[in-house]
Amino acid sequence: MFCSFNNSYKISPAFFDIWMRLLRSVPGSVLWLLEGNELVKDNLRSEAKTRGVEAERLIFAPRVASADHLGRHLHADLSLDTLPCDAHTTASDALWAGLPVLTCSGDTFAGRVAASLLAAAGMPELVAPSLEEYEHMARTLARDPQRLIALRQKLAVNRDGSACSIR
Repeated sequence: MFCSFNNSYKISPAFFDIWMRLLRSVPGSVLWLLEGNELVKDNLRSEAKTRGVEAERLIFAPRVASADHLGRHLHADLSLDTLPCDAHTTASDALWAGLPVLTCSGDTFAGRVAASLLAAAGMPELVAPSLEEYEHMARTLARDPQRLIALRQKLAVNRDGSACSIR
């Protein structure tokens, strides 16, 4: 299960294209997104269908209390980040909850926050240098459950002893 709990305005066509290619190439995979309004849900589902992905493979998570939101991270396998504005609090929440975040380092402060959080958590291997590598890494990780488990274990060890507090 891929997830991206970033606000929907951060989902660019380039990243949505990557995500839809991932869903097509990883049988049985789904993308869990933060629920916005009905128009956003309808548009994203329509765009998924346009890209050859069944609308049902997009799952929308309603906004809930912080503790409940953190708890749902346990059910995802990999958090997918966006550019040009990447995850800030969203990445911090995922890492704190023990969910690996895959990001692509951007050219601005707003596009490098998640990479900084991953570096502080001792997880620089989850920072892709390009969109192509981001897509390759996501596909590779999705097909390697043991690697995802190892990343979670590493994150659990690193979380509390990182150079700066993740949360």
